[in-house]
Amino acid sequence: MADTAYPERGGRAAGFLDRQRTIASPRFNRWLTPPAALAIHLCIGMAYGFSVFWLPMSKLIPGAGACHSGFVAELTATGCNWTVADVTHIFETFIAMLGVSAALWGGWLERTGPRRAGLIAAVCWGGGLVIGGYGVSIHQLWLVFLGCGVIGGVGQGLGYITPVSTLIKWFPDRRGMATGFAIMGYGGGALVGAPLAVWLMARFAVGGVQGVATTLMVLGGIYFVAMSLGALGFRVAPAGWKPAGWTPPAAAKALVTDHHVHLETAWKTPQFWLIWGVLCTNVTAGIAVLSMASPMFQEVFGGRLLGLDANVALSTAQKAAIAASAAGLVGLVSLFNSLGRIFWASMSDLLGRKTTYSIFFILGIALYCSLPTFGHLGLALVFVAAVCVILTMYGGGFATIPAYLADIFGTQMVGAIHGRILTAWSVAGVAGPMLIAALRQAQLGNGVPKSLVYDGTLYIMAGLLAVGLICNLLIRPVREKHRMTDEALLRERSLQHEDTAAADAQTAARGGFGVLGVIAWLAVGIPFATGLYIALQKAAALL
Repeated sequence: MADTAYPERGGRAAGFLDRQRTIASPRFNRWLTPPAALAIHLCIGMAYGFSVFWLPMSKLIPGAGACHSGFVAELTATGCNWTVADVTHIFETFIAMLGVSAALWGGWLERTGPRRAGLIAAVCWGGGLVIGGYGVSIHQLWLVFLGCGVIGGVGQGLGYITPVSTLIKWFPDRRGMATGFAIMGYGGGALVGAPLAVWLMARFAVGGVQGVATTLMVLGGIYFVAMSLGALGFRVAPAGWKPAGWTPPAAAKALVTDHHVHLETAWKTPQFWLIWGVLCTNVTAGIAVLSMASPMFQEVFGGRLLGLDANVALSTAQKAAIAASAAGLVGLVSLFNSLGRIFWASMSDLLGRKTTYSIFFILGIALYCSLPTFGHLGLALVFVAAVCVILTMYGGGFATIPAYLADIFGTQMVGAIHGRILTAWSVAGVAGPMLIAALRQAQLGNGVPKSLVYDGTLYIMAGLLAVGLICNLLIRPVREKHRMTDEALLRERSLQHEDTAAADAQTAARGGFGVLGVIAWLAVGIPFATGLYIALQKAAALL
């Protein structure tokens, strides 16, 4: 339950959605916060599973040909089928909007609190899918972009950063693990959502046409409810709260500050842009492999997956068997992307963030440079293992970055700073897939065999990781002149209404886990475990 004292702000009593109404009471247990965060991230994480819609969206009008009048005309065309290439831009749109919205409203989120921000995220993501579904039903592609891409992208951005600051302040002893829990949900959202979407499309199919429109609307409703419950479950820690029996280390690590930097100062420091480069290079390299994992696996190994010569002509049945193996790789990739987030974020609590990212880049360079060799030698399982490790570090990079920011800039405005950093994801989310697709096409145009077409691209990705490694090694503590003064810190805490909670810091959140805790964790654990089981079933095709 929230605190029972709701002081007036600006001449009015604090409303139900205001931050001060979410301050934890003595009966609250901090382990109720991660499932609230997971409820939101498992929903918006369906972004990674949106590829299940591309092919069905290109076959909505039986017997009609594909639109060939250009992308702009296709936005309003009603008599032809959309092309797969054009509908895939929806993914790029909501990833771009994720970074933009997180950057624009991160500061507002810190002050308004996770309840209001989480509910608005639920309205935007759930409502955006409903609007997109309606756009599919009347065959208006512009409306699908507006709903799923733009409005849904705003929901993505707000939903992604909503739990970050709250979790870090509840878990000062385990920053990486705490944010890893939430962001693991984003990586695992496709494990849950993609199989559900496939089942729903088949369930609502009419006349051989997949039920894309109804599926989007139903998912929008489900996600709105789940995200709203997560938002209502948030409670914020009182200022100065610490876990029982825990005291900050007497000698802080060099890159872990006990001071705070304001958002408007943080983004002007070299440290901000170096961390931005760290995230951008790691994501660009990782998302390039993620976006092309299935075709890359099929083209590199081809008939060798069936014990045949690499250049032998394949029958339809043999191609289907190879495609099934590639689908198994996609399932494994999603699994390792998700589990890598909690694993590496937790490890960063022990190793330190800088060391963890150095491992990402050094090990990543070695693996990217080795993948072509594994392909030439026909070592399919070794190739798969290397890709899975790469994807753990891709996911781990997302999960570790909030704790890295808290170490460097302090915890007071870490959610807002994290929002600005996510513009790196927007850039990488567009640049990575475009880069690997363009390089692949260029090499095919030059007569390079399909089995060799990814070699140069993978070496380029290794070079990107080398740039990220340099950025990471250059990170130093923020200079004292950039820190917030005591007066500025008190003013910011007042704006965030933390001054009303200071008296409760020693007594709040000492409650037991209880039945509510069990229910909350089962509510997010059962869907995730179901998605995990389905992913493992698909991965079995590789064997």
